Amino acid sequence: MPGEVHALLGENGAGKSTLTRILYGLSQPDSGEIRVGGLATRITSPADAMASGIGMVTQEFSLVDTMTVTENLMLAGVGLGRVDVAAAREKVLAAAARIGVSIDPDAIVEDLSVGQRQRVEIVKALFHDCRVLILDEPTAVLVPQDVEQLFDSISRLTSAGMGVIFISHKLHEVTSIADRISILRRGRIVASRPAAGLDPRAIAALMVGAEVSTPAPTNDTDNQAAPTATPAITPDATPGIADAAALQITDLTLETGGSRVLDAVSLTVKPGEILGIAGVSGNGQTELVNVLCGTLTAERGSVMVAQTEIGGLDPAGRIRAGLGRLTEDRKGSVIPALSVAQNLVLEDLDRFTKGPFLNRRAVKDHVNGLIERFDIRAQPGDPVRSLSGGNMQKVLLARAISRGPKALVASQPTRGLDIGACNYVYSQLRALRDDGAGILLISEDLDELLGICDRIAVIYSGRIVGELPAAEATPEALGLLMTGHTSTDYGTAVATRTDERP
Repeated sequence: MPGEVHALLGENGAGKSTLTRILYGLSQPDSGEIRVGGLATRITSPADAMASGIGMVTQEFSLVDTMTVTENLMLAGVGLGRVDVAAAREKVLAAAARIGVSIDPDAIVEDLSVGQRQRVEIVKALFHDCRVLILDEPTAVLVPQDVEQLFDSISRLTSAGMGVIFISHKLHEVTSIADRISILRRGRIVASRPAAGLDPRAIAALMVGAEVSTPAPTNDTDNQAAPTATPAITPDATPGIADAAALQITDLTLETGGSRVLDAVSLTVKPGEILGIAGVSGNGQTELVNVLCGTLTAERGSVMVAQTEIGGLDPAGRIRAGLGRLTEDRKGSVIPALSVAQNLVLEDLDRFTKGPFLNRRAVKDHVNGLIERFDIRAQPGDPVRSLSGGNMQKVLLARAISRGPKALVASQPTRGLDIGACNYVYSQLRALRDDGAGILLISEDLDELLGICDRIAVIYSGRIVGELPAAEATPEALGLLMTGHTSTDYGTAVATRTDERP
């Protein structure tokens, strides 16, 4: 309805992406009708959707890397004739202000981090006047302060009569922003009701079809637990730490475009430990992961896995040395045209070959085992491009973990996953840690870091500016570090909020 935030929820593969693609003209339905403002509307392309007043932010990016932010946003909005670049630039700034994010309109897209590109996508949806805005996981790469600003912007938009379809796996976001929720399960709407009175536990039960009672409202606010952004995840109090480092990073320095994006980064991840990296998107996280995985070369520094120097090795050599990798760019980590089975064994073919021959029986058994173990909702022969974002992420997780790496670099491992899949990812990371691996977890979800990590380091402008035991960290303390404050500034926040940590 006009002025309403309608949350569309469901497990991975439930049909959320398919439905929104139809609404935006990216896919065509076999039957049915779409009405916009009460009028039956035929939508065969995104141009039709925009002309009808529908805007959408998808999980996957649709930007031209070699163009500026302004040029990208102009692509879908200009016709024949002269183009007023200056006016378009001002329109970009105005749209960014409406959504509550900061964007350089003259930045080249390929120079932006994944998080910054996501913000451009959000602004692009508001670049055109729309009556209905579809937001598919819009907060996946935003820190709490940015999420609050985004929600303020959504409130302003809805107060002006815009209708918003909001898709998120962060159920506490749903309860805080949605007026109504609808649950998709296996392609069908199985529940649609007002959001008032529903808590994350009750919503999760509707999503999976379980019967879970909703606690009765109470005025005893002191004893009410605040809904969290992620499923219940609690780090072990005494992780098994050995003496030798699983991953040792020393003085890692990288310059691109004349600026230093990694500045003498040094970190130690011990066996049996999860070390989290927190930071506002664009502060060097993407570059750190790429250097560790061997797709970027640092000017200076050392990277060791279990006392073996891997800095001079290519990505394949690093994998053989015991480094597992799960990068934030899931589409860039698979070959879309190849099958699920082929992508699962792509980095591990030496285990299934004898001379020039591939042991297809061994591959089949291995792949079927991973599909079952990681709950990948696909057949071995399905093209990986046909999978939902969440199931594609499960393929990458299965491929990384199945080798039993000595150290795992995991960047945004639960982005786009539903509550059940998140729980499973956390259980797999814990199991890998308990087996003695060291895990470097880069995430922009503070609740995730606080819940599963043993220690948390903060990166700002390419430097590690602070480190806290997870048991002592709070969102306030981490937020101060993430905005450039020194470690002396957050002592009070730690002291005053330790007992309030969920």
